[in-house]
Amino acid sequence: MTNPTSMTWQAANDPRRKSWVESANDPASDFPIQNLPFGVFSDNHNATPRVGVAIGDRIVDLAALADNGLLPSGPDVFACASLNRFIGLGQAQWRAVRAQLSSLLDANTASLRDDASLREKALVAQADARMHLPVEIPGYTDFYSSKEHATNVGSMFRDPKNALLPNWLEIPIGYNGRASSVVVSETPVRRPNGQIKTPDSDRPIYSPCRKLDIELETGFIVGTNTTLGEPVACEQAEAHIFGMVLLNDWSARDIQQWEYVPLGPFNSKGFATTISPWIVTLDALDPFRCAQPEQSPQPLPYLRHAGRHGFDIQLEVHLHGAGEPETSTICRTNFKYMYWTMAQQLAHHTASGCNLRVGDLMGSGTISGATPDSCGSLLESTWNGQRPLALPSGNTRAFLQDGDEVAIRGWCQGDGYRVGFGTCSGKILPAPELA
Repeated sequence: MTNPTSMTWQAANDPRRKSWVESANDPASDFPIQNLPFGVFSDNHNATPRVGVAIGDRIVDLAALADNGLLPSGPDVFACASLNRFIGLGQAQWRAVRAQLSSLLDANTASLRDDASLREKALVAQADARMHLPVEIPGYTDFYSSKEHATNVGSMFRDPKNALLPNWLEIPIGYNGRASSVVVSETPVRRPNGQIKTPDSDRPIYSPCRKLDIELETGFIVGTNTTLGEPVACEQAEAHIFGMVLLNDWSARDIQQWEYVPLGPFNSKGFATTISPWIVTLDALDPFRCAQPEQSPQPLPYLRHAGRHGFDIQLEVHLHGAGEPETSTICRTNFKYMYWTMAQQLAHHTASGCNLRVGDLMGSGTISGATPDSCGSLLESTWNGQRPLALPSGNTRAFLQDGDEVAIRGWCQGDGYRVGFGTCSGKILPAPELA
C-alpha cells in the first residue's frame, strides 16, 4: 500500500487513477476515485449514523476502516452522527485521510481489495443507505453574489437602468439565515403560511404561500474555528473552507415581498433550506479552478486575492411536476459565473470580527447565467409569474405546486471522469391548516 504521507493531496486528483470499485470508473459516475466526498450515513444492517465516503455506487465506512487501523484518524472521529469532529482536526488531517483513502481504493492496492471480510464490513451499497445531514450547523449565512441574478431581480422590481444598488459592486451582500431549518436532500418541504399583501387589499392576509420558489445555489462548509474580533484575510480564506455542497434556498416570494423592507428576508426564507448529503472537498475541486469574472470597480484591499478562485461547476435544476409524466430540465448554468468568490464572501463575513465555527454553512446566493434557460429561480425564468414555463405535457408552472419535486445536480467535467455532488432534492407538501 502506498504510504499516504508520501502522497501529496494533488496526487489524489490524478485523472489516470482507477479504483478496484468498478462502478467508480464509469465516466458518468459522480463519485470516481478523484472525488471521495464525505457524508454521514446509516444502513439496513446498522442504524447508527457514522461518517462515510462515496466511491462509485458504494459508501466506505470510515469508522470500520479506522477500527482496523487503516486511517490516520481514530474510530472516535468517524463513529459520529456529524463530520464536525473530523473537520475540526484541520486541513492537514483532511488531506491525510483523503490521500490514504485514495491509496486504499486504488486499483493496484490489494490490502482492502483482497480482504473479503473487511471489505464486507467497510463497503455499503448506496442503495441500502440512508443519508443524514452531514454536519451540525452552528450558523447559516446566505449571500447574493450572482450579478446576473441581482440584475434580473433589480430590473423586475426597480428601474432596469439602476438594477444594482450602489453597494452591490462593493461588498458581497448577505443575510443571516436560520441554521435550524437546514435539511438534507430528500426531506419533504412543507409550503409555509405567512403574511401576504395582495395588490387589491389595504391590509395583509395570513395565507399559504402562493409563490413558492427555488433558488439554485451551492454552499460551503467552514472548516476551522476563528477567534471573535480577528478577521480572516482574503488570501488565506480558502484554507478555512472544508468543501462544498449543493443548496436549494426555498423561497416564499409573496411573503418575502411584503416583509423584506427594512430588514431583509425572515419567514420567507426560514422554513427550509435543503443541502446535498455529500461534501465535496475543495481539494477535489482544485483541478476545475478558473478565473472569476472581472470585478469593476476593483474591490477594496481586504477583498483582493491573486490567482483563480472561480470553479467550473456545471449545474442543472430538474422539475417533476405533480401528476406530470416527465421530468423537465428548467435550468442549466455554471458556478463560474459568480461575481463574488467564496474567499471574498468568507473574508467579508469576518471583516467586522465575526468569528467562524466548524460546520458553519454559507450559501452562494442564486446562481444565474446570461440566458433565459440559465436562470436559477422561477422568479426570474417566469418573470414573477408573468411568463409561465411550459412543461412537456402542455401544462405550465409559474411557481411550485404541492406535489412538485425539484432536484439540483452539479458536477465538474474532467477528462473521462466527473467530480459530482450527487442530488439535492425535495418534494413540496401542502401548507399546515390555518387555525
